Amino acid sequence: MLNLDKKEFTPERLVNKVIKDPKILADLIENLLAKDDTIRYNSHKVLLIVSEVNPEVLYPNWAFFVDLLKSKNNFHKVIGIQILANLTKVDVQKKFEEIFDIYCDLLDAQSVMTAAHLASNLGKIAKAKPNLRNKITNILLEIEKTHHEPERKELIKASIIESFNEYFREVDNKEVIINFIKKQLNSSSPKTRKTAEKFLEKIS
Repeated sequence: MLNLDKKEFTPERLVNKVIKDPKILADLIENLLAKDDTIRYNSHKVLLIVSEVNPEVLYPNWAFFVDLLKSKNNFHKVIGIQILANLTKVDVQKKFEEIFDIYCDLLDAQSVMTAAHLASNLGKIAKAKPNLRNKITNILLEIEKTHHEPERKELIKASIIESFNEYFREVDNKEVIINFIKKQLNSSSPKTRKTAEKFLEKIS
């Protein structure tokens, strides 16, 4: 029994089983569309860990996760955002380049939850794909151009700083990012101010 319907659930204990058993893997992927929130959530937690520790196992299912980005369900979109970001580490076929615009357009998604998750995952992609690093940096710096209300933009900026933290050492033009983050010291969002402070302390 996988006990995916239990509120008390430890995803780590299933990871090795999923990696070794294609049937369990297929079932968990199917569960991502389940109507039962608990089953969907627990399946997502397991697959997210798998995508981090052994992304090769999920890479053949790339198209499925791309379809989630186009879903009307924001939870589905977030699952696609998170797992695709982790799969870029093994994207030897450069599939992400083909969906770059579809993926990054979600920074302007109607849902602030979706936009924030998008912002926080772009850093992983910038780290995995140096050829896209400058484009990703520019997209993150242009958060003010999105439709979000000012207070929501301020919240999303905390996620943007987290992304910059992922690949800052590899960036050529560090000054642009530093200037952006310094401005956030005066953000109306306490979370964003704190995230900016931590970032600047770390690089000082």
